[in-house]
Amino acid sequence: MLRSVINFRNKIFGLIALLVGFGLTACSSGDGSGTMRVSLTDAPADYAEVNIEIHQVLVNANDEDDDDLDETKDMDNDELEDHGWKVVFNDTITVNLLDYQNGATLDLGEVELKEGRYNQVRLVLGDENTVVLNSGDTIQLNTPSGQTSGFKLLVQADIEADQVYDLVIDFDASRSIVVTGNGGYNLKPVLKTANLTTSGSISGTILPTDANPYVYAIAGTDTSGTQVDENGDFRIIGLSNGTYKIEIKPTNEAYNDSTITDIELEDGEDIELEEDITLEASS
Repeated sequence: MLRSVINFRNKIFGLIALLVGFGLTACSSGDGSGTMRVSLTDAPADYAEVNIEIHQVLVNANDEDDDDLDETKDMDNDELEDHGWKVVFNDTITVNLLDYQNGATLDLGEVELKEGRYNQVRLVLGDENTVVLNSGDTIQLNTPSGQTSGFKLLVQADIEADQVYDLVIDFDASRSIVVTGNGGYNLKPVLKTANLTTSGSISGTILPTDANPYVYAIAGTDTSGTQVDENGDFRIIGLSNGTYKIEIKPTNEAYNDSTITDIELEDGEDIELEEDITLEASS
């Protein structure tokens, strides 16, 4: 009899513990909402302009392709919502990517999202994309694919209640333009993303200013870049933790390349090089 009472009591305690645990788990899953903010930045390119027509920026928790999204640029916000997409931007703008270097970003919009992980951002471009050569000639960019269903960016964006996830899309203009054998120019976007809230940056000054170099921050196989401004200043944003080297490649052949190694970036810090970098003249 005593053993039966003890067993019954243990079962009751176990059931209570299970219910309490379930309640805690349900509370921890959260039903609040946060914000995803999306912006655009660019790596350097040896052109006068790189003009891109942007139609949509969409967010989805699902990382699988949706065959029904072949014509998203013709859908309104309600239709996109019906397909499980949250709309950051749904309009038409044309931007010169080269205006958004050196830490400058273009704000594309923001959207309120329920707490959770969102795996996919889709950038939808139009057909009116052009490159202006340094000679002044304007050339239409052919886009073999991606105008309709968009370019899929796989992310792991954890949205938390009352917090902002600041996503930047790094559009590498130089690597995205492919010159064909017949003298045409194709647009094959090379894109990556970073969370500006948690990522870091490296900045500094490179002299003399007439060297006008490209500057690259390299950690393993990950490369981000920019070009100095008229004062020789540079800032490279969206960098994850790691050991970086800075490669400096002047556009003026009167100066030599230079490299700075072993720059440790941790915890999303913003590193400003303490001393100006002076490039040596080539012999």
